[in-house]
Amino acid sequence: MAAADQVKINEILSLLQRIKFGSLTIVVHEGQITQLEVIEKHRLQK
Repeated sequence: MAAADQVKINEILSLLQRIKFGSLTIVVHEGQITQLEVIEKHRLQK
């Protein structure tokens, strides 16, 4: 595995650990991860 691949994996794991509610989208272009999109939901107390 290339060092660049490990950096991408570490970034994905870091984002997953940070999200409590939401989603992480991994965008792939020509077989390579090109973008990570994080959508977080924050619930407000009534």
